[in-house]
Amino acid sequence: MFAKRDLTQGSIPRGLLGFALPLILGNLLQQLYNLADTWVVGRFIGEGALAAVGSSYTLMTFLTSILLGLCMGSSVYFSIQYGRQDPDRLRNGIFQSFLLIGGLTLLLNLTVYLALDGILVLLQIPPDILGLTKEYLQWIFAGMVATFLYNFFANLLRSVGDSATPLVFLGISVVLNIGLDILFVVPLGMGVRGAAMATVIAQFVAGLGLFLYTWFAFPALRVQKRHRYWDRAALKNLLNLSLFTCLQQSVMNFGILMVQGLVNSFGTAVMAAFAVAVKIDTIAYMPVQDFGNAFSTFVAQNYGAEKRDRIRTGTHWAVFWVVLFCLVIGGLVCLLAPRLMAAFVGGDAAEVIAIGTGYLRIEAAFYLGIGILFLLYGYFRAVNRPAVSVVLTICSLGTRVLLAYTLSALPALGVNGIWIAIPIGWFLADATGILLWRREGKSAKTP
Repeated sequence: MFAKRDLTQGSIPRGLLGFALPLILGNLLQQLYNLADTWVVGRFIGEGALAAVGSSYTLMTFLTSILLGLCMGSSVYFSIQYGRQDPDRLRNGIFQSFLLIGGLTLLLNLTVYLALDGILVLLQIPPDILGLTKEYLQWIFAGMVATFLYNFFANLLRSVGDSATPLVFLGISVVLNIGLDILFVVPLGMGVRGAAMATVIAQFVAGLGLFLYTWFAFPALRVQKRHRYWDRAALKNLLNLSLFTCLQQSVMNFGILMVQGLVNSFGTAVMAAFAVAVKIDTIAYMPVQDFGNAFSTFVAQNYGAEKRDRIRTGTHWAVFWVVLFCLVIGGLVCLLAPRLMAAFVGGDAAEVIAIGTGYLRIEAAFYLGIGILFLLYGYFRAVNRPAVSVVLTICSLGTRVLLAYTLSALPALGVNGIWIAIPIGWFLADATGILLWRREGKSAKTP
């Protein structure tokens, strides 16, 4: 269907953009999974169901981030081996990482089912929507294996330069999800259970479909009998990249989960506003997050090929595009925030629209902070220093959580204190990351 892309050769700006655009479109489509649930539930079930799905989204983002972090970390190893033109190490890495991440997925799935009641208490779910939230999560957890399959093979294909194929499978899956959402919720009246079932079915279509495509279309990536062994050195490298990237992703989303608990304490209207606004916010800055991941693959391939000059040039281009995008999209979100909120909750939900608009305008004004942070995450992961990304995440989220609880307690700020804390955390992490980048850039080993 699509060819692999060697990012160690050819035009740097065209190569980066050509690789990044399908990845960006793919992740925007992936956000439509839960966004479709939000739209259908908000329009056809009610505010309580919307709050239930919204609080569930934060939890699922945290759990998915664990799997995504493991897969992203492994993909850096794949990209480095691809850059070194070492197919045997690449296939052995695929074997070891698939078994490792697959086993952890099954363990995580079992754990969340057993601990569901305790998780709901931790999230401070209000009693009036507790039943709806539990029902939605019981069904949505069934899609974790599919989430693993999709993310593993999507990251594998991206590591060798194919960012377009995952987009195709995800597009099919999203269309299916939206169709099933409407079918299950509107004419069949299945409520939040129907919205969750639609998402799970669509996830399995994407995950199993991409697995089968990779097996048949990319024979060079098939693991043969001679590659099925445990290599301590390779496993150590894979674990270092995967676990630190997983830690970075999960710490980031655990901090958001802690903020969700604080948001829930302000009542159903704030929960509903946050449920919608955080999805709009995530979609708005998602392209720079994906560009950071594309930049990471670019750096990893060239790091493996020992092409330091290409990394420097690519970094300059990446910063330029991220700054431009953040300024444009941030301005549009600030301008259109009330209309974006009204599109999901209806024009008569004045309180929810006002709360969500305040959130969006505060965050959008400072998108540049998170755009630079995603580039820093991608760079340090690609040059085999994933621990630095964890440090930056702790800087960002530690500040965010501490200030959110502190500022929101001030009567003059209230819930706006939570929103203000977020960009402060971004810029603190940026300053730390740039300082480390400059210091490590002076060493002989660093590109």
